[in-house]
Amino acid sequence: MIQITAAGSVPGDDFRGALKAMAEALPEVLPFPELPARGAGSAMIGRALGLINGLAFDLQPAGWRLTDHSDAQHRRARAQWRSDLDDVEELLQGFDGVLKVGVAGPWTLAASVERPAGDRLLADHGARRELAEALAEGVAGIKAELARRVPGATVWLQVDEPALVAVAEGQIPTASGFSRHRRVDAPELVAALQPFGDGSALHCCSPGRWFDVARRAGFAAVSVDAQLVDLDDLARWLDEGRTAILGVVDTAHATRQGVDDLVRTSLGILRQLQLDPGDTIMLGTACGLAGWNQRDVLPQLEALRRAAELVDESVARG
Repeated sequence: MIQITAAGSVPGDDFRGALKAMAEALPEVLPFPELPARGAGSAMIGRALGLINGLAFDLQPAGWRLTDHSDAQHRRARAQWRSDLDDVEELLQGFDGVLKVGVAGPWTLAASVERPAGDRLLADHGARRELAEALAEGVAGIKAELARRVPGATVWLQVDEPALVAVAEGQIPTASGFSRHRRVDAPELVAALQPFGDGSALHCCSPGRWFDVARRAGFAAVSVDAQLVDLDDLARWLDEGRTAILGVVDTAHATRQGVDDLVRTSLGILRQLQLDPGDTIMLGTACGLAGWNQRDVLPQLEALRRAAELVDESVARG
């Protein structure tokens, strides 16, 4: 049976309500809800920084910055994780499925967070390496905490790297906007991601070729935008016995898609791949749903489930 999941971010600011809704809609592979509407500490960058101890950050008008002392926003981001974990422990008692927790990856953080002296951490080899190491420690901690609090669950890490291709190709602008940061070579990209790779999924919804970095870093799965993925890359990935989450729900336009559209998109790709029985494909969302109208989220996930059932029947028939 083809399973379904979602990237993780959803509209609104009610974590408990979002968790209950996601647990009902996506019980097999449940995304830990991300709610950017709660504030900067719950958006992608601040949420990842909230896992980091040993480094301090503050929030400036231009975004997050590495500093000597954490400000109230960074402390709030850390406290939000503790509150969310308490809710997860209470509401997911007896849960025995996959609990998928998404965290912004080291390269997206390095391309987004400023140095104390200005410009991005990406410009400083030592700082970006220190950030990656601190993030890896924080991620290990949250995985252990979830395993302790929800002992029946299989904790699955999703590393969100929307900036990965831009970092690799030297497309991240400098603070002035008149230049670009130097491209980062593949060995360094891989080295920073390796501590996160074991058994995890790498999610990138940007155009470009990045599967080889995921492969060399040891990721077991990729999560891709169905409209952007290179089918040769995807076929090779599946041939290697790895998992792919195919983002057939187009999240960019925040418009609900029907079952027929999702089936058509899915089969248009899967038939070209000529799947073998052992290939592991899941259907999901291209990126997050935070920008959607709240009333559209659950009907969209229901349509995705029905589409997965129909696609599974079609694939089984050959």
